Amino acid sequence: MYLLDTHIFLWWINDDPQLSSLARDIITNHQHTIFISSATIWEISIKAKLKRLQVPKNIDTQVPKNNFEPLAITLAHAAETRSLPLYHRDPFDRLLIAQAKIEHLTLLTHDKHLKKYGSSVRLV
Repeated sequence: MYLLDTHIFLWWINDDPQLSSLARDIITNHQHTIFISSATIWEISIKAKLKRLQVPKNIDTQVPKNNFEPLAITLAHAAETRSLPLYHRDPFDRLLIAQAKIEHLTLLTHDKHLKKYGSSVRLV
């Protein structure tokens, strides 16, 4: 079971060539369950509002359209961010790491800094 980092999700829905073949293979393998965090949609929405990203207004519909599972943010996820070392200060990335740890998911990312968080992160 995998959780997509925000940029991996965006690369997937935009068929971006930056998305590695390994990431594509993992995402398209029907034996894998792929989750998208509410934090990802929140981050995309904020950046779109600030005009840092151009994405469809109905970005949330891309989750079911791609057969991904939504992952809500819980109090436990938010609290877990406190126990994480400050390898990375981005609050959205820290929340994704916390969710991956608590939910026993593997976070797929291209961000090498996140690998410092250990086995719940896979670089693709």
